[in-house]
Order: sequence, then structure tokens, then C-alpha cells
Amino acid sequence: MKPRPRKKQESFSPKNSYGDQKIPRKRDDAPRLKPQKSDDMVSETEESHQDLIYGCYPVLEVLKGDRTLNRIYVTGKIAHDRRFEDLIQEAKSNGAVIDIVDSKRISQVTNFANHQGIAVTVAPYEYVELEQLISQAKAQTQNPLIIIADGISDPHNLGAIIRTGEALGMQGLIIPQRRAAGVNSTVMKVAAGALEHFPVTRVINLNQAISQLQEAGFWIYGTVAESGNYLHNTKLQGAVGLVIGSEDKGLSQSVAKSCDFLVSIPMTGKTPSLNASVATAICLYEVCRQKLVREAK
Repeated sequence: MKPRPRKKQESFSPKNSYGDQKIPRKRDDAPRLKPQKSDDMVSETEESHQDLIYGCYPVLEVLKGDRTLNRIYVTGKIAHDRRFEDLIQEAKSNGAVIDIVDSKRISQVTNFANHQGIAVTVAPYEYVELEQLISQAKAQTQNPLIIIADGISDPHNLGAIIRTGEALGMQGLIIPQRRAAGVNSTVMKVAAGALEHFPVTRVINLNQAISQLQEAGFWIYGTVAESGNYLHNTKLQGAVGLVIGSEDKGLSQSVAKSCDFLVSIPMTGKTPSLNASVATAICLYEVCRQKLVREAK
């Protein structure tokens, strides 16, 4: 297939967080063509053979979902809680091992996290393929939004991004395999059950993934620290890919050059940057706000 011509972009020096520099490309361009461990201790590392999820709400969502459950550690009080009792019995009938233990035992299993009396080990999280994510997103809505995380290394940030994205009705997340957090137990805890309803794709090359989104009709908006059009002055509709940079370095230069537009959040205080998950929430709210305004007309 003949490659899509792309205009040469101005040089860009990425900064920590969320300003805007517009890349010379018009929104009314013609549509683009598509290219043809043990049971006792559970590790959160990528090498683990199972994931550990704890806390009432995250575990409740897992029990309601389709994940394969291996073992449930639960206190007697929670085991007889009406929210959990039937679901735990169903998990047992499907082969899960149920351990009724005291709170101290669950603290040992969860490395003394705030487990609220229940923890469950499940089969490792299954990432979806990029092609599947794109097709599902476009099937759900005429205005899909996929979040692209460029090197988010803090699992708490990643979990918060997933929780916000799912809560605001976005269609999924793309993360890189290298130099970035993957979906682990901490991410699952912070996401508070959102991962049961929010697909995540993990790719080797983020720039190639962005190119594939563009060929599928997505406009790619990268968040940077300074310059250009502010977020609220940017038309955010149609199929959107929103790129969020890492906590310390922001967007990588190569990813910034792959974006169609670079957008920023106006900041008038003395604090120079925002937490990545907070910046994501602000950007996603602006997408929702613009959609509500359009629908009200």
C-alpha cells in the first residue's frame, strides 16, 4: 500500500507535563486508507504465574467477572457477608480453593497491604491484541477514545488512569512492553475492579501502534508541558488517541513526532507539572465536556 504522506514537523523538545504544540495537519483532511510461586507468597513481578488481587471492591469485581480463580483467602466475617457468600461458593464449585483464615494470614499474603479481609489469586492478566482493541473501540461508538501511556512506570498512576478511563467510558489503553509498568497486583488494586471492563494492549513499539491507530482513522493528541493550543481550545471529536507521557520525562521525542497534535493543560500556578493520572483525568473530562456540549445543541 502506498504510505500516507506526512508533513515534516518542527523540532520538538519534550518537557515533563502537558503543554501543546500543534503539528501542521488539518482535521478536515480526507479519510486515510487502512493498511492491509507458591500458594503462600504471590509475586507482583512479570514472571509470576498468577496475580494477587485484594480489597473488597476489586475482589468483588473479579468474582463477578470471567477470570480464572485459583485461591481465595478470606476472613470468616467476609466469607459470610451477603455480597460475597454466593460468589465465593460459586468460585469453589468452579475449582477455586477457599481458605478461611484470620486477618493476619491475609496480611502476610498481601505483604501487609490494606486487604479488607479478602484476597484472591487469579490467572495472569490477559492483554488484548491491538487489532482487537481497535475493532472493539470502533464497534462501541462513533467517537472512541483510546489512551496511550508513554512510559508510565508508577503502577499507582497506571491503575488510576485505568480506573478513570473506564469510569468516563473510554475504550481502552495501550502500554509499551519496555520501561513501563505492566498490569500487576498494585495496578489491579488501584484500578478498583475497572480492569474487568477495560481492555489493555501491550505493544513492543509504541510508534508503530500509533501509526496503526492513525491508519484506522484515529487522530493522535499528545500531552506536553508548554506552547501551542490549550486543551479547551482543541476540537476533540471523532476517533481519538490520547498520549500521556511518563511522570518524569513526559513524551519521548519520537512519540511526540508521531502525534498529529500536541495539547496542553493551562496552568497558572507555580507548580510546573501535574501527576500523569491527574493530567489524564483532566484531558478525559474535557473530551466528555465537549461531547455533552455537542449533544446539547
